[in-house]
Amino acid sequence: MQAIIDGVVVADAPTEDLVSIEGNHYFPPSSLDAAAFSDSDTPYTCPWKGVAQYHDVAAGGTTHHDAAWSYPEPYPASFDRVGSDYSGYVAFDKRQVTFA
Repeated sequence: MQAIIDGVVVADAPTEDLVSIEGNHYFPPSSLDAAAFSDSDTPYTCPWKGVAQYHDVAAGGTTHHDAAWSYPEPYPASFDRVGSDYSGYVAFDKRQVTFA
């Protein structure tokens, strides 16, 4: 599956490598175009996943604010609920990103 912003592929991974959480596809860190991502200052803590890190994503000459997020150090108890360790995996704002 590919995550695409402004016609630019910013993440690309086989579907079996993705982790699905609450209707979002989380891409493994190795599947990202790392140069396109920068950390945002937007704060958020999920009660069961932990502290999120939002990311701005640069694509097509534009920086898309908070277009992605990850949980660098999710609560270990959440791994049982999710079914795997998703530390550092990245999900995308469906209003800003399309998938193919």
